[in-house]
Amino acid sequence: MDDLGVVRREVEELRKRINYHNRCYYVFDNPEVSDAEYDELMRQLQQLEGLYPELIVSDSPTQRVGAAPLESFGVLDHRVPLLSLGNVFSDEELLAWHRRVRKLTDNNQCQFVCELKMDGLAVALTYVDGKLVSGATRGDGFRGENITQNLRTIRSIPLSVSGNIPTRFEVRGEVYLSKSSFKKLNDERVKEGLPLFANPRNAAAGSLRQLDPQVTARRPLDIFIYGWGDGGGEDMPKTHWEMMSYLKSLGFKINSHNSLCASIEEVMDFCGKWRDNRESLPYEADGVVVKVNSFELQKKLGNLAREPRWAIAYKFPAAQGTTRLKKIEIGVGRTGTLNPYAVLEPVSIGGVTIERATLHNEDNIKRKDIREGDMVIVQRAGEVIPQVVGPVIGCRSGEEKPYVMPSHCPACGAEAIRIEGEAMRRCTNAACPEQACRRLEHFASRGGMDIEGIGEELSANLISSGLVEDVSDVYSLTKEKLMSLDRMADKSASKIIQAIEDSKDRPLACLIFALGIFHVGEEVAKVLADHFGSIDKVSSASREELTAIPAIGTKIADSIITFFNQKNHQEIIRKLKEAGVMPEGGRRISAGMGLPLQGREFVLTGKLESLTRREAKERIMGQGGSVSGDVTKSTTDLVVGANPGSKLERARQIGVRQLSEEKFLQLLGEKL
Repeated sequence: MDDLGVVRREVEELRKRINYHNRCYYVFDNPEVSDAEYDELMRQLQQLEGLYPELIVSDSPTQRVGAAPLESFGVLDHRVPLLSLGNVFSDEELLAWHRRVRKLTDNNQCQFVCELKMDGLAVALTYVDGKLVSGATRGDGFRGENITQNLRTIRSIPLSVSGNIPTRFEVRGEVYLSKSSFKKLNDERVKEGLPLFANPRNAAAGSLRQLDPQVTARRPLDIFIYGWGDGGGEDMPKTHWEMMSYLKSLGFKINSHNSLCASIEEVMDFCGKWRDNRESLPYEADGVVVKVNSFELQKKLGNLAREPRWAIAYKFPAAQGTTRLKKIEIGVGRTGTLNPYAVLEPVSIGGVTIERATLHNEDNIKRKDIREGDMVIVQRAGEVIPQVVGPVIGCRSGEEKPYVMPSHCPACGAEAIRIEGEAMRRCTNAACPEQACRRLEHFASRGGMDIEGIGEELSANLISSGLVEDVSDVYSLTKEKLMSLDRMADKSASKIIQAIEDSKDRPLACLIFALGIFHVGEEVAKVLADHFGSIDKVSSASREELTAIPAIGTKIADSIITFFNQKNHQEIIRKLKEAGVMPEGGRRISAGMGLPLQGREFVLTGKLESLTRREAKERIMGQGGSVSGDVTKSTTDLVVGANPGSKLERARQIGVRQLSEEKFLQLLGEKL
């Protein structure tokens, strides 16, 4: 019994630590441990629960996935109806709603809370004695589907909460899929030959309605809690804003963009800001929900049919439109893929004029029966490239003809083949100039080496001019060489050269991704960087070493080996290292314990007079600090040299400490 008591305490401590790190990662976006350290904690807990199954409880972090597939969903009643919202589509309609609120409340000083209206699926979560016991969809507002097991797989939903909480309470939130996760999910479905999800909302809804929770668990769903449903007494918060703060203190994920507004003018400013800037959000938002802040006033206003009078949805302009598909053309990707896209009659969607949209691949064109000359529905999904949802069959004249993919590359004329099991046709010419342009563009992209200024147009100019033959040639560019190009100004050339210099400090994961290895995206690149620690070890890894990593299968392993076995790629790596690109930079060193810069993460921008970047990095790491290529929430110090880049503005925005070269040297114990 004593031994079991010791194990019980160890298990409880592990659960407490894992739940804490879950909140840091999934709720606050501020992880405090590496993935490997988190995985080790989870492994220890799983091992102990396996040895002592009597200690397993429903709210253990290990129990998020594991329930058997359901035959069907049951139904749960909502104690308090989960109402829908009325909509307004302009400032005038919003002001009219505000006048009705003022008239019904006799309150000219009414406060409001503005929240981004997520394009997801509304759910209600019920907790009893601090533990999640059930979760349901909105349904008809009075009864919803019981999707408890699927909701338990979402890491940002706490399985248990503690503190000053009612015995039983319900919170409401919106489950969603980020833009990047949505794109990744659809990319995977393309490879598997499955129908694509039309938008993130459909993808989130489809994921939550899987009868097998393990399928749901493989999809990176997230949630924002937006309201209190039921429970509590007189000691509960008296306003919506205070309630959101209370729920955040319990560990629920609350949208950081929520805003308390003192007047309808502030509400309109908030709506206008996000109407114009919603593309900058990492998720889809189709409007702003405006709520009267006071619960007392909410009660006074009451409900109208199935809509509350105290809240309204200010809807953004539509993200879909209909137009004529004039013709289908082909773009050549960096790996030789022939990528079909639609050339459209210009259509305004959400305030942006769309003239081109992706068609994904030939199977997608055939499955949807998309033809040149069709009237088509076009969807603009945030930062994702606009896409053709499908044709409007009823508008056909009979002259439209099915599209046939070309058998040869439109850029170089080489044969284009489609390998069995793959969704795309590929150009067989490794020297295809269009592929070279796309590889360079990918190399310089934000997720890669982040060389601002080298985009589609400049990549094409650099390749066609002969200044760049492969991506490593970027580091042999000079200001004078760039100035030899048409329409290249002195200031632009200087900025590009500085961006190239800054890129030498990008993390190893970014370099691996930038190389454009087939099947190696940002996530796999990070796995490789974390596991091997250097580009040399990645390039020399055997098939057995690669497939021993859980996230890497034989297809990815073979692709990595094939890439690094090619002599031209070996030469690129050699030239990158010779140019001073530091593929091992930014890694923390365990030997730094107790050194003066231990725990501080530095980013360098601009040119230093007294030290090269390599020397500055060596000084920092020698005193226990770490160096990163990007300014993030974990950055503690930005070292600012002459002609700093965009990193300085980013540091100012998030409050990162800035050090001049003089102060930096003083910190190192040196003099300028």
